[in-house]
Amino acid sequence: SLLFHMTQAEACPASCDCKSLGDMKGLQIDCSSRKLTAVPALPGDTKRLYLQNNSLTSVPPGALDSLHSLEEVKTSDNPWNCDCHILYLKLWLEDISAPSLAKAICATPAPVKMKPLRQLTGNELGSCKRLLPIKCLEFFWRDLILIAGAIITLILVAWALKFSKKLVCQLN
Repeated sequence: SLLFHMTQAEACPASCDCKSLGDMKGLQIDCSSRKLTAVPALPGDTKRLYLQNNSLTSVPPGALDSLHSLEEVKTSDNPWNCDCHILYLKLWLEDISAPSLAKAICATPAPVKMKPLRQLTGNELGSCKRLLPIKCLEFFWRDLILIAGAIITLILVAWALKFSKKLVCQLN
């Protein structure tokens, strides 16, 4: 059992308290009220995760994907910045914990201050829209090149057919 406690201590983030859930086979990770500004690296066997009452504004995409055995998560009382970067957390909480999503309240930007994260629509999360035109332009140039390539290929095929007909006629 000593080995288990050693690996558990290694996996436990320094800024949190970790407790084995014994028969439930998993960990309770309590990171609440620690003034955290980022979600620490978490062990995969986390069953209960408490992140409430911190200074979290966002969660990087993929940061919580490894928590496959999670059964409870608390994220309330954090100053969530509800721009388009909060979408990962919103979708993740929709899948994992509706009660926690209901308690997640936006602190910024001003138009959505005090609004529950779950009520936000695509338009309200759209303060990163300026990323879109660049991507659209990339697609436009890619498509233009593909179309030009297809036209050139068709012209070459038509020319080759015409040339081969001429050649066949000359041979006859």
